[in-house]
Amino acid sequence: MPALGLGVYRSAPEDTAGAVRTALGNGYRLIDTAAAYGNEAQVGEGITGSGLDRSEVFVTTKLWNSEHGFDATLRAFDTSLHSLGLDYLDLYLIHWPIPAEFDATIASYQAMEKLLDEGRVRAIGVSNFTEKHLETLISRTTVVPAVNQVELHPFFTQPAVRDADATHGVITQAWSPIGGVYSNHPADPDDLVRPLEHPTLAGLAARYGKSPAQIVLRWHLQQGRAVIPKSVRANRIAENIDVFDFALTSEDIDAIDAIDIVLRGGSDPDLVEAHTFG
Repeated sequence: MPALGLGVYRSAPEDTAGAVRTALGNGYRLIDTAAAYGNEAQVGEGITGSGLDRSEVFVTTKLWNSEHGFDATLRAFDTSLHSLGLDYLDLYLIHWPIPAEFDATIASYQAMEKLLDEGRVRAIGVSNFTEKHLETLISRTTVVPAVNQVELHPFFTQPAVRDADATHGVITQAWSPIGGVYSNHPADPDDLVRPLEHPTLAGLAARYGKSPAQIVLRWHLQQGRAVIPKSVRANRIAENIDVFDFALTSEDIDAIDAIDIVLRGGSDPDLVEAHTFG
């Protein structure tokens, strides 16, 4: 799996195919979508329009919360594969755990193990799993998740989840890696805080001649995390992958680590239910 890819969360369908083509033209080889994003078909169109061979592109999609359960998962996978226009998937993730119905979450993962055994997907994993969710899943299934995709950025570094992933050999992949996607906005917009405006990142950006976003992406990569920054803007897509020509010092990494204020921007996985998001 490439360490850096394009995320398409909140990418409008009319913008998605072009963003995917642009990303692949700029050297990206990982595209991350989900059934819930409503743009799987456009991701497929973008891949086809890129002119690249299917084997050159790593494609991830995710099982939505309302489809948990063994048979429902198999049907949902078929629907996603059809929407994408593909005959196999590189990585299939459970989008969210459903703690109150975790037996159904386990059944979904068991269905994914079947898909893996049949060769219809190359790897399986989870998203938004806490260390407790991960431990329970691993104790009740056969295949250790390849990936745990979680919210992770300088304001929310999730050390306990990262440690649990590392213990089990699970890759930590960061969504909202630069802290740009927030659903829990404060009532007063002036109270909204943005990681990229932090003075530590601004100072490092000036020193290295990079943008704050590039500094943060490099911080992730040097600590072994995969990242899927989202954009539909050609200049930003190109900027986000231009992070392999410099390296942060250990002191720089420590300084970014110290920014953490334990500020979650997305939903708390322990509170998610099957229809939390509609």
